[in-house]
Amino acid sequence: MVTGQCNCGLVSFAIEMDLKDVYICHCSICRRWTGNNGVAVSIVAKEQFRWVSGEENVASWQKPNADWQSWFCRNCGSALPGKNDEMNMFVPVGLLDAGANNLEVSHHIWVESKAVWDKICDEGKLHQREFQG
Repeated sequence: MVTGQCNCGLVSFAIEMDLKDVYICHCSICRRWTGNNGVAVSIVAKEQFRWVSGEENVASWQKPNADWQSWFCRNCGSALPGKNDEMNMFVPVGLLDAGANNLEVSHHIWVESKAVWDKICDEGKLHQREFQG
């Protein structure tokens, strides 16, 4: 089992599967969300994800006129897992604190939008735009 939590520990979750693939999104929206070069996430089937504590402290924000939404802790502001699509959740891998020993960057998405100072130095597959399985 994989577990994770926000920075203050108020919100925690568990994932009932092994995680391996990390997707790094380099788009400008994800850069602004994190204040970094993007966001690193794993994708988890909804039925294998569960909130352990603090689900009532999960807030969300929808970017106006865009198909983008973020989830975060109302108390500390940490990015939190959210809806990836109807079947899956995305989980920011920086939140994971146990059971995620096999993570590996597999894909970089929206590479055409990456910051000029961002250097990709791993073996992850490059996608100029969204992930094309």
